[in-house]
Amino acid sequence: MSASVLYDALGPRAKRRVAVGSIIAVIGAIAVLALVTVQLEEQGQFEQEKWAPLIDPSDERFPLVWDLMFEALGNTLIAAAWAMLFSLIIGTLLAVTRVTAARWYRWAVVGVIEFLRGIPVVIAIFFAARVLPEAGVDLEPLWFLVIGLTAYNSVIIAEIVRAGINSLPAGQREAGESLGMTRWQVLYLILLPQAFRIMLPALISQLVVVLKDTSLGFIISYPELVRTAGFIVQNLQNPIQTYLIVAVIFILINYALSRLAIFVERRLSRGRKAAVPEAQPMAATTVTGAGAGVGA
Repeated sequence: MSASVLYDALGPRAKRRVAVGSIIAVIGAIAVLALVTVQLEEQGQFEQEKWAPLIDPSDERFPLVWDLMFEALGNTLIAAAWAMLFSLIIGTLLAVTRVTAARWYRWAVVGVIEFLRGIPVVIAIFFAARVLPEAGVDLEPLWFLVIGLTAYNSVIIAEIVRAGINSLPAGQREAGESLGMTRWQVLYLILLPQAFRIMLPALISQLVVVLKDTSLGFIISYPELVRTAGFIVQNLQNPIQTYLIVAVIFILINYALSRLAIFVERRLSRGRKAAVPEAQPMAATTVTGAGAGVGA
C-alpha cells in the first residue's frame, strides 16, 4: 500500500465531492463555450468570407496574405534566434562574473543586473531604438529589437545560471581544487555543465519568453508576425481569425522548443549514466575472489 507524501489519501466522501465538482466544472466550461460560439455565430465570425483568406492560400482575391505571414514569421524567428544567442552568452558571462567577482567590484555587477531586471522589456526596446541613434549608432530595426531583448533577458538568464551554480554541492568545487584545477577550470569544466543541466527547463522557459517578446517589435516598426497580422486585419476586417492563426503558430513553435528541451535533457541524462564507471560489479568481483582465497 503506497501513501502520498504531499497529502493524505482521499476518503469516499472526499472522492465523491471531487467527482461532483469536476462534473460541475466540465458542464460550466461547456456552457461558456456554447455561449461564446452562439455569440460568434450571431456576429458572423464563422462566415466563409472571414476565413477564406487564411484557409485557402490559393484564393486569387488574397494572394499576398500567406506570403506576408511567412515573411513576418521569418523576421520573428531571426530576431528571436539572435536574441536567444546573445542572451545565453552574455547571461552566462554575467553569472560567472558575479560568482567569481571580488567584493570591491561585485556591487557594480549586481547593480547592472538588478537595474536591467527592473526595466520592462518594452522600455529596453524603446530606449535601444531611440537613444542609440542619438549616440551615433545607426542600425536596422532588427538589431534594436535584439539589443532590447538581450538587455532584459540576459540578466534573467544570468540569475538562472547563478542559481544553478549555487545549488551544486560544495564538494564539487572542492574536488576540482584538490586535483590542482584553477578556479576558472573548476567553474568551466565542472560547475557550469552541471548548472546548465539542472537549469535546462528554466532556461528553455526563458527562451520561450524571448520568442514571445519579439511581438513588442511593433513599437519600433519592426515587421514581425504580430505587427504584420495587424496590417492584414486592417484590410480584411477579421481580427479573431487572423490572431487565432498567429496564436496557433506561436503555440506550435513554443511546443517544439519544449520538446527540444525534453530531448536534450534525456540525451544528457543518458550521457551521465554511460559515463559512470562500473564500480559496483568490480567491487563484487573483488570481494568474491577474496572470499574464495580465504576458504581455500
